Amino acid sequence: MNNKLKIYRVKFNYTQDDLSKKLKVSRQTINAIENNKYFPSLELGLQLAKILDCKVDDLFSLD
Repeated sequence: MNNKLKIYRVKFNYTQDDLSKKLKVSRQTINAIENNKYFPSLELGLQLAKILDCKVDDLFSLD
């Protein structure tokens, strides 16, 4: 699975720490998602999309 989390995070001028606090997860979780070392749950994916004002499909793809 590929993701564009870092692109969207930077677009909104969020640090990994900012985003992790909004989602109530660790900064390491955000880092692991960005580096394709952790695949988020559906709930976390939906929360990310809501915070970053996009669709889950915009953030994640199976390519």
